[in-house]
Amino acid sequence: MPENEPWEYSLHIPNDPRAVTVCRRTLRLILTLHGLITLVDTAELLAAELVSNAVLHTKGPAALRVRYSAGVLRIGAWDADPGPPEPPRPLEHLAEAENGRGLALIRACADLWGWQPQSRNGNRGKYVWCELAAA
Repeated sequence: MPENEPWEYSLHIPNDPRAVTVCRRTLRLILTLHGLITLVDTAELLAAELVSNAVLHTKGPAALRVRYSAGVLRIGAWDADPGPPEPPRPLEHLAEAENGRGLALIRACADLWGWQPQSRNGNRGKYVWCELAAA
């Protein structure tokens, strides 16, 4: 597949904390096979935070979505809870925090991030995403 061709993967996961490791390893493999090894470390961190939030703060299934198009990698997590994510706290307030760092790390490391409510095939939920430029 040529490098400039867009691609997308989805990994449906159960509500299980072990899913975070599965998603990180799967993402590493996807990016390596597509020649995006320079993005792997940051992308793994971002995916782990997104999937952790989806698994730890909701009761239903979740999904990791990874898309590459026009030099931009989008990583997102869908979960069954339609409520908005907690807003990220300022980084200076996180030094001693034991939790609540996920979206602050995403805001600090990603080029862009956001969330949107979802309703597909009768399933409600939300999609929290972030983007990294493959420059």
